[in-house]
Amino acid sequence: MLPSDLTSVRTLSAPSVHPDGTHVLVTMSRPDVDENRYRTSLWRLTLGPDGTAAGPLERFTQGTRDGSAAYSPDGTRVALLRGEEDGPAQLHLLPADGGDARRLTDHKLGVGSFAWSPDGRRIAYAARVPEQGRYGTDEDVKPDQEAPRLIEHSRYQADGLGYVLDRPSKIFLLDLADLPAADGDAAEDLPGARQLTDGDGDDDSPVWLDEERVAFVASRDEEGRWAPDTLVSDVWSVDLRGDGLRRHTGGHGAVGGLDRGPDGTVVVGLGDLGPSRQDFVARNAVLHRLGEDAPLTDAEADHLACAPAVAGDGTVVVALEHQGDTVVRHLPAGVVLLDGHVSVTGLAVGGGMVAAVSGTRSSFGELFVGRLGDRLTPATDLAERHLTGTAAPILPEELRTQAEDGYPVHGWLVRPTGGPPRPEGHPVVLMVHGGPYTQYSGNLFDEAQVLAGAGYAVVMGNPRGGSGYGAAHGRAVKEAIGTVDVADLTALLDHALTRPGLDPSLVGVQGGSYGGLMTTWLVAHSDRFTAAISERAVNAWDSFAGTSDIGWFFADEYAGDHQHEQSPLTWADRIRTPTLVVHSERDLRCPLEQGQRLFARLRRNGVPTKLLVFPGEGHELSRAGQPRHRVQRFEHVLAWWEEHLRR
Repeated sequence: MLPSDLTSVRTLSAPSVHPDGTHVLVTMSRPDVDENRYRTSLWRLTLGPDGTAAGPLERFTQGTRDGSAAYSPDGTRVALLRGEEDGPAQLHLLPADGGDARRLTDHKLGVGSFAWSPDGRRIAYAARVPEQGRYGTDEDVKPDQEAPRLIEHSRYQADGLGYVLDRPSKIFLLDLADLPAADGDAAEDLPGARQLTDGDGDDDSPVWLDEERVAFVASRDEEGRWAPDTLVSDVWSVDLRGDGLRRHTGGHGAVGGLDRGPDGTVVVGLGDLGPSRQDFVARNAVLHRLGEDAPLTDAEADHLACAPAVAGDGTVVVALEHQGDTVVRHLPAGVVLLDGHVSVTGLAVGGGMVAAVSGTRSSFGELFVGRLGDRLTPATDLAERHLTGTAAPILPEELRTQAEDGYPVHGWLVRPTGGPPRPEGHPVVLMVHGGPYTQYSGNLFDEAQVLAGAGYAVVMGNPRGGSGYGAAHGRAVKEAIGTVDVADLTALLDHALTRPGLDPSLVGVQGGSYGGLMTTWLVAHSDRFTAAISERAVNAWDSFAGTSDIGWFFADEYAGDHQHEQSPLTWADRIRTPTLVVHSERDLRCPLEQGQRLFARLRRNGVPTKLLVFPGEGHELSRAGQPRHRVQRFEHVLAWWEEHLRR
């Protein structure tokens, strides 16, 4: 795969199944490097009575920023989010058989999540409400002329968004009976929406409890007032007048997933935060039916890969991470609907049919469908149509070994096609994932494909600290960073280097976020690496705690009282390995100063180093940054490895 092959990538998301099970809508996205934006549109698949595809995936809307579609309960209409070329996404409505989409909202900052009422007469949605005089609410006040912000809380910013306290998310109600007879662009042509919640703090993820109450997720105290600087969130609800505020969960956990089925069953995921109400490390959200105590999933074994989907009979379809892959189960019976080498990122149920969006060994995303209770089968062939030539997938080799303490270690080797160009073998890059509570997969991954396409063998795996192997595996690095995670990565690399065709004298290490932390840590504690790329890293917990959007709790929980000794920057004077430091100007998760401090230290010590800074980007650059920047990033990465891993 070449950097320019990024334009061949097609990804799917947000499936929605028609209530009678005849069709599936899904959002398809592709990077447009020339226009430097993502093109997204809705596509539709027709299903047969047996749950298989009855035709090809066909384009349903002609917009270029369409997504998040949802069928109305009676199946006659589709609600979706549509954005103009440079404007925020607004709620739109169109007939279920296609046609022109009608705009329903005109919020200054756009609309987020939404939900149909059970009778299909109303839509509840979340939208950010900007403080007057900010974010363009006053055309005479430019961004750099806005009034100063007086900040009183730790949780005041979010990566990818910026400041949040002066634009809280609130719940609105739209009555479709109020639609004017004709569509238009003027404000008077749009239906009026009623704001159901107010005050400070975010209210998000609306779900209808019944025809008279809308539930949402919020951090509020027992009296219903906003509770700042807490990880605790609950399911709350209000009536259609915005009155009668009620809390439906216990006030001690974090909501991680909320969905309602056609029969009124509401399923919520709740993560236990421990006695401190802040200990989030590897604490999996456990699914419950709202109002019931019996768990549907296991806190130790089951880590949700995406939001659950509730069927018409109140049963639940979930996707759970499992050793680098995903298993889709039908609960409570636990019947497996999909497993193997799949990475599921979206689920939907309707009319007795199930749809899942998933990556595979050879595709960045395909649609799998089937009847509820039966095995899902692939229904699309996007990879065969788009991933050809240099973009053709390179399949991985699975690796299994043990660390020095006998702990099992799992990963993959993605090697270039064909034999090595030199008798010594291919240069090797150890790649470390972020999180740390996430997982790598042997399924198609653009980072590994680009490096392998350029002639480098990529070793990647899931050391202790990652997800998909149980909560204990994930909690093993709590206040122990740089111990068992290093042991696992070292064992995986050593095992991979026993395979033929690899050059153990030319080994690089690369990672982002927590993977960037590990990269900096490894080159500070070992001289085995020829070169390194530390990207969007946490390098120093002290300044991270004061600058990151999650620094006010993350450092305490992962490093605890050991923040100095578990900061890579503490050991940076030991580094002699040439290191490329990559960061983004607007990264609020691991702020730019984390990279700048490392770069300055390496420069002072005479270590070969460069600092690559991307303007206008946040923490998600490599996954969701501007397409042009993503291509340029790949080009710089390959240039660095060309300079240091070629002989």
